[in-house]
Amino acid sequence: MNWTTPSDLRAQVQRLWERGDLLRSSVSSSRIWPVRLSLKVPSAGDLSDRFEAVRDWLSALSATPHVRIEWRDWNHRVQGTQRLPSAVWIDTLQSALALIGKTSQAQRFEAMWQRTAIAQPRLLDWMSRRPLQALDLIDRWDRLLAVVDWLQAYPRPGVYLRQVDALGVDSKFIEAHRGVLTELLDLALPPEVIDNCASGTSQFARRFGFLDKPVRIRFRLLDPTLPSLSGCQGLPDITLDASSFAALALPVDHVFITENETNFLAFPPVARAIVVFGAGYGWEPLARAAWLHRSHLYYWGDIDTHGFAILHQLRGYFPHASSFLMDRQTLLAHRLQWGDETEPARHELSSLTVEEAAVYDELRFDRIQPKLRLEQERIGFGWFAAQLGRMSSELQRTTSQLFGG
Repeated sequence: MNWTTPSDLRAQVQRLWERGDLLRSSVSSSRIWPVRLSLKVPSAGDLSDRFEAVRDWLSALSATPHVRIEWRDWNHRVQGTQRLPSAVWIDTLQSALALIGKTSQAQRFEAMWQRTAIAQPRLLDWMSRRPLQALDLIDRWDRLLAVVDWLQAYPRPGVYLRQVDALGVDSKFIEAHRGVLTELLDLALPPEVIDNCASGTSQFARRFGFLDKPVRIRFRLLDPTLPSLSGCQGLPDITLDASSFAALALPVDHVFITENETNFLAFPPVARAIVVFGAGYGWEPLARAAWLHRSHLYYWGDIDTHGFAILHQLRGYFPHASSFLMDRQTLLAHRLQWGDETEPARHELSSLTVEEAAVYDELRFDRIQPKLRLEQERIGFGWFAAQLGRMSSELQRTTSQLFGG
């Protein structure tokens, strides 16, 4: 039986709610009423063969509250004149809300709309476009408005989020709501105080003129003859903010980058070299260090598609960067350590060398094994030390060729 039931009618009105139409109708002058609902009725054959079922269906449909039913008479050759529904209507917003039990939610949204119209009328457009999201935020809406008020009073404040002095607002609240606050502030603030080059929640502070947490770069000296911090002994493990790191101008020829902490800590001595722990902060902070651009960079990542994608991104800042232990020989020598990559990358990577691109293609096209990966920490330390030793004998020649020194 595919006749329209009372549940079907409620489902149609529920879809109007989920599209935001009912909430928009509650605060706008645009009229969508009455609304005709879709209706499937019994056929002539149903009246003949399933008369009792049709009568039960009619009884249930007639008892549906908050709808208006149009009827027509149908002369049936067996059952005679029968009165059947021809259309079902919802005449008012109040009827629609009552049918699906959303009256109180709509009332709260109307009150929220009225407060916003007084406090921040520019945000009404956002509420109209995203009424259900706005309603979900109703218990936090006043605090969100307080953040908007504060930034209107103190545009591009040059302070940390912790220093925002708005009622009921703390830095954790702002950080947890950066996405919606970005949308609201883009509407409420003058365009000239918004940095449109900064996008995404991670760049919220920069976009609206807050101080951001300093990026910290961790590195180890691999040569005890390199200048170090006062009192440091041997090959120290040092962490500096990105600005201080950029100002170092260390006299190094070679910089190794690894994203595994154990590899970082175990990296053996290398003349005129350091190793950097690439802990996921991106490459832009490193690129600020002009002295790094005069060094040869070696990136040691996982042998998987995302490892090569990260290498590709690094070359956007350091075109001369080389890969280290990301070759086919290393991959095939560690079959017992192979693992699975959950969601391999498949796109082209234009900055890879011919050799790197060949390995990348074998991985992304599953030519060796589906979703194959070899994590950098699973490479045997003896293999690593041997490869590094062979490289060390060539480092001085490489430096002379690349940098003329």
